[in-house]
Amino acid sequence: MENVVAEPSVLVLTPVKDAEPYIETYLSALECLSYPRRSLSLGMLESDSTDDTFVRLETMRKRFERRFCRFSLWKRDFGLRIPRGVPRWASAYQLQRRAVLARSRNHLLMRALADESWVLWLDVDVIKYPCDLIETFLAADRDILHAHCVLRYGGPTFDRNAWRDKGTVSMSDLRGANGPVRLDSVGGTVLFLRADLHRDGLVFPPFPYGRENPKIRDSHPVWGKGEIETEGFGMMAHDMGLQCWGLPDYEVLHHE
Repeated sequence: MENVVAEPSVLVLTPVKDAEPYIETYLSALECLSYPRRSLSLGMLESDSTDDTFVRLETMRKRFERRFCRFSLWKRDFGLRIPRGVPRWASAYQLQRRAVLARSRNHLLMRALADESWVLWLDVDVIKYPCDLIETFLAADRDILHAHCVLRYGGPTFDRNAWRDKGTVSMSDLRGANGPVRLDSVGGTVLFLRADLHRDGLVFPPFPYGRENPKIRDSHPVWGKGEIETEGFGMMAHDMGLQCWGLPDYEVLHHE
């Protein structure tokens, strides 16, 4: 009998908050992935929602389980409440919001990661990507890889946490590279990495990290020196001797 070589196992991780409007599109896109169910798992963490995100996810559990080898859902509130009408990027809440997002990512990671070989961080409001997303990432053969998240194909970069040269160069500036390009920082919209890097201690700092790292931006208008959450992840990767990469010509669509 011919030996069948199993494909690498992949764990998709998605933290969610007030995500009820996006859940159907999110799951529909996942159902279109060509990667085999037997090697694909999903972990989700709902936090601090003011809508019925958690209830909706629970009611769709069987559908999630049909698509994935393993599906896990947790709830963990952090007490973050941004007043109605205040944008989530408002300076007064930016540091607290990013810190909570980092903590939610780390909490989800610690609970969901089993023996998978790769982790795909995927935001719930990423609405469209190629069906061979995972195969494309694996073929690129990089330890840490970021897709180019945009609102429309060919448009400016949406996830501006992916950059290099102290934040002066974004993914839009790197189009036409015809392959992976070096990044100093990453975003979390569509981020793919070897699971062992997480096991080795690479996480998302919930505080400004890397003040002595030469790759940080000169100063952030809210928290000053250092980088937090996904940008902090990029600095920590650099401190661990790792290189982050991006695919500027491989575009995924984010909800407007």
